Amino acid sequence: MKFYNTLITGIGSHIPKMVMKNTDFLQHEFYTEEGERIDASNEEIISKFVNITGIEERRYAHPSMVTSDLATSAAEKAIADAGIDRETIDLIIVAHNFGDVILGSKQNDILPSIAARVKHNLKIKSSNAVAYDVLFGCPGWVHGVIQSHAYFRAGMAKRALVIGAETLSRVVDKHDRDAMIFADGAGAAIVDYVEEDFQRGILATATASDTYDEAYYLYYGKSNKKDSDHHNYIKMLGRKIYEYALVNVPKAMKTALDKSGVEIDQIKKVIIHQANEKMDEAIVSRFYRQYKMQMPAEIMPMNIQTLGNSSVATIPTLYDGIKQGVYDQHQISEGDVYLFASVGAGMNINAFVYKH
Repeated sequence: MKFYNTLITGIGSHIPKMVMKNTDFLQHEFYTEEGERIDASNEEIISKFVNITGIEERRYAHPSMVTSDLATSAAEKAIADAGIDRETIDLIIVAHNFGDVILGSKQNDILPSIAARVKHNLKIKSSNAVAYDVLFGCPGWVHGVIQSHAYFRAGMAKRALVIGAETLSRVVDKHDRDAMIFADGAGAAIVDYVEEDFQRGILATATASDTYDEAYYLYYGKSNKKDSDHHNYIKMLGRKIYEYALVNVPKAMKTALDKSGVEIDQIKKVIIHQANEKMDEAIVSRFYRQYKMQMPAEIMPMNIQTLGNSSVATIPTLYDGIKQGVYDQHQISEGDVYLFASVGAGMNINAFVYKH
């Protein structure tokens, strides 16, 4: 019996070299959503921030680079890792949320699409390499992988380049405490459709969107410091997002796992969007409680402590780090089953079960 498997055959990242530590925010003026100066020292604000998010530092892109540059860099590494001819790529899917934003500008540039720019940068000549963007909030890279899987099964493609890239540092309000969460980065994967004698790769997926009450939990809005400028910035209702994610992400994870036929104790790692350390731990813990189990130790790798929340880039950069052996307690072995999951603006959720 033959199986047609969707496999991640190459992975690569662009981790910016510019390190922004929490102490770099000590001179900021923080205001509430109502425009009132926060009645606490910045030391207190940062201490509370670390306790909630776990973030000690984050990375910002080089001033000369934009999102499509980071995406191209990660793509080159993924192509090299897979050892493929780039002209054999059928799909180029780039997940992002804000396009190319030049440092000092708050104007988004997505004409042409970021995927078209990446294909141009990679000097791919093939007209068969269809390039398009995915705007799906933080779950965008996972959704790109799920889309490539669907294309494969429909007989429309056999090889995809899926990228998640973002320069969130260009769209944050320096007067908003939430600005400390966000970071820049890019991760890319070569995804192939391969005929084999056994089943592995993507075993099952789940996706959901909730917009009735939840659409604007993340949105574009004015600075917390009133009359400071006329630009819009990324804004979020943190408590609302936390409550939504805690209820709904474990459900999607369970849906994917139950569809896969894999038993819960076979899961070796949960690769979850690096949004907030406490929130991620609560999500994964609740996922296991659905099976009347406690969350196993070392089940959830994290890089948010040093890389921050880079939206669509968090999952592929984390996965790349595991593959490269960056995290001593986390390795990939043949036959391991991983559960990928993400939540973000929209509100959108997705998950897939993957067997190595």
